[in-house]
Amino acid sequence: MVRRLTAILAADVVGYTRLMGIDEAGTLRRLTDLREAVLGPLVSEHHGRIVKLMGDGLLVEFASAVDCVACAVAWQERVSQAEAEHEPGTALRFRIGINLGDVIFEDGDIHGDGVNIASRLESLAQPGGICLSDDIYRHTRGKIEARFEDTGLHKLKNVADPVRVYSVAVKPDEATPGASTTEPLPPIDKPSIAVLPFENISSAKEQEFIADGITEEIITTLSKISKLFVIARSSVLAYKGKAVDVHEAGRELGVRYLLKGSVRGSNSRVRITAQLTEAATGHHLWAHHFDRQVDDVFALQDEITKEIVSALQVELTEGEQAKLAAVNTRNVEAWQLAFEGRDLVHLHRKDSVRKGRKMIEQATVLDPDYVFAWGSLAEAHWKEAANEGWSEAPQRSIELALEASGKALALDPENADVLSMRSVILVTLGDFDTALGLARQALRAAHSEANAIALATITLRCCGLAEEGLRQLELARRYCRVHPAWYPYNEAFCHWILRQTDEAVAALKSAIDIDPNFSLAYALLAAIHAENDDIQEARKAAEKLLRADPLFSAKRFADSRPFRDPELARRFRKAMQDAQLPA
Repeated sequence: MVRRLTAILAADVVGYTRLMGIDEAGTLRRLTDLREAVLGPLVSEHHGRIVKLMGDGLLVEFASAVDCVACAVAWQERVSQAEAEHEPGTALRFRIGINLGDVIFEDGDIHGDGVNIASRLESLAQPGGICLSDDIYRHTRGKIEARFEDTGLHKLKNVADPVRVYSVAVKPDEATPGASTTEPLPPIDKPSIAVLPFENISSAKEQEFIADGITEEIITTLSKISKLFVIARSSVLAYKGKAVDVHEAGRELGVRYLLKGSVRGSNSRVRITAQLTEAATGHHLWAHHFDRQVDDVFALQDEITKEIVSALQVELTEGEQAKLAAVNTRNVEAWQLAFEGRDLVHLHRKDSVRKGRKMIEQATVLDPDYVFAWGSLAEAHWKEAANEGWSEAPQRSIELALEASGKALALDPENADVLSMRSVILVTLGDFDTALGLARQALRAAHSEANAIALATITLRCCGLAEEGLRQLELARRYCRVHPAWYPYNEAFCHWILRQTDEAVAALKSAIDIDPNFSLAYALLAAIHAENDDIQEARKAAEKLLRADPLFSAKRFADSRPFRDPELARRFRKAMQDAQLPA
């Protein structure tokens, strides 16, 4: 057995489980490329040795503490540069912990408390950050061009004595936009919660929709409560079917509490378990299981939601109490059809939207008072009207969208999602005053409802209120960390209005990274390049547009996304003409 004093560096990728859920093959490829092209050569340059690779993590040892810390600083800088082109929600970032310890060397591996402490320090680091033990700090201060900050004594898991921890600022004045997997999160002045996807633990696959539906219904209801901060559904989907570390998930999502649960079905009965956990400590605040008939699952969702609100000691207004007591539908078949149909509509493909719309129409027949179904139907009809070749009668489709949104609002006049959707429909019809009023009403009604906020920004920028649109999009992204491509696409439109070309192009590239087949992003990119006399790039974008959507029509594109300001409308049409987009 060989022992010696060595500097140990432990590193892992921030939010690896979530990133794998978004793009498994792409994440693996990029991580492998980083290891081979950046990290391996960097470790050798600083006279270190990679001891082992551990999935998304690495364990590295150095004979010199100074070399170890210098390598860590360069590591974070170079990874940031290599990943700078990626959307903040998808860029690879590492946390690094460094300790000086007496370790055991055996068959090329290293063991001992020194290694364990390095691993614990890594978990304390911020995304893109480095944490050091006091011993490492004493050996490196004054010898590394970096700013050290004393974060105080920390009690580390399975370590007897508290450890003084220092963080290292990696060129704080040279932050690279778009390089962080987790953007710095602003403080939240109310209880924050994420509802992780409920797990279907029965052998019957048909129970899957119950698990997914319960997850979404709870998120939707909690999002309507003004004194709660709730993470959107799309941001938690990456955790579906994964083993979740509550501490890590809480940090990735920027919330204090997590709700986890499972569904087990048998014939007409279902057992649902749920537990509310404090992310930082893993402490269970509340846990319960419920046995119900499948038809009673709706009342059960309300019961779970009320239990959560009570456990978090949140006071409700009278209106919020009424919302908790309200039941959207009691028809299980309508519920399933509406949710599955809405998900198809959100794929934003001609065939998927049409199929989803037909499923939602069946849901409205089964339950004519189902608000969610009518709101989703309005969105489906609007998408068919707004895209060339998606509807045989575009004008009739827009009329049906208006009719469906009207039925939804008659049933629930304060529904933020429907208010936003109807405002977008009215913008398409050129009724800017009414549309803007509805958008502002939606923004007042929306609390944690990211989709409603983001939809309202479409109306804001069509009315020329680009700066306000950007502020609202920033808020929507805070609730929806993993957002769809149309968020940055809409952001790009706002930047274009403000003549912020570089920002607009960067946002469109982010949209295309999320969805490489998002044809409208290529259309706007071509127009922006043409407006700035970059004809070669405009042609490249136009070619990609026509591959993604051979039926694209510039007229339909402009008509369905009008501007209140005639000068903006003229400028937009000229840019599309200069890009030689098909009329």
